[in-house]
Amino acid sequence: MSHAWGYAPKNGPDTWVQNFPIADGPRQSPIDIVPSQAQYDASLKPLQLKYDPATCKGILNNGHSFQVDFADDDDSSTLTGGPISGTYRLRQFHFHWGGSNDRGSEHTVGGTKFACELHLVHWNTKYPSFGDAASQPDGLAVVGVFLKIGADNPQLQKVLDTLDNIKTKGTQTTFSNFDPKILLPRSLDYWTYDGSLTTPPLLESVTWIVLKEPISVSPAQMAKFRSLLFSSDGEAPCCMADNYRPPQPLKGRKVRASFK
Repeated sequence: MSHAWGYAPKNGPDTWVQNFPIADGPRQSPIDIVPSQAQYDASLKPLQLKYDPATCKGILNNGHSFQVDFADDDDSSTLTGGPISGTYRLRQFHFHWGGSNDRGSEHTVGGTKFACELHLVHWNTKYPSFGDAASQPDGLAVVGVFLKIGADNPQLQKVLDTLDNIKTKGTQTTFSNFDPKILLPRSLDYWTYDGSLTTPPLLESVTWIVLKEPISVSPAQMAKFRSLLFSSDGEAPCCMADNYRPPQPLKGRKVRASFK
């Protein structure tokens, strides 16, 4: 499937606009967040994240990243507050990372890149399903967390320990009783703006909530991310790395901050 999108030069982010014209749209993500240009908004509420570890179901290598999936048939694991109104349910979380530790995050802060970025994807329960919500302007809310090179992160290790079981594209395994809240930093101060999915179909349906405080990840842990493969079993092995989209033009959008 050489025509499928990916992160190689021939099918990478620069080429996505050919099959997904919205790639040039007015609210594409990620962006470079310039702290001095973000406006403090006193009306922004604190984030309320209520996650039930029992809703954690499995972990999958989808050939672009790996994702941890959650049961989303009731309001057991939800995001409320912050810039959103109503209740959004947790659907999955996944990561983007670089081929080396000096890059890998999708969002940047004043041009600074981080080694990795965690995305917790939620959908607005005013729509009947994730699929319906994904095309609505207020359908999705994604919490982004930067991973910065530093000390070993024991909270992250439980996730990384399962990666040996999903090395190749299309493999999955059960992964249960995990509380994604343990991956979050102490401070939930955030920037927020209206954006899009950062992978095709690049739908402009995401309220982005990017946390200011990064979590730590060690070089050895980053190496574990890169032990995954883009390729399927039986194909020439291709290491999974640099699976991030670079920042997109702001096009007049406002970035708001929950903190001074």
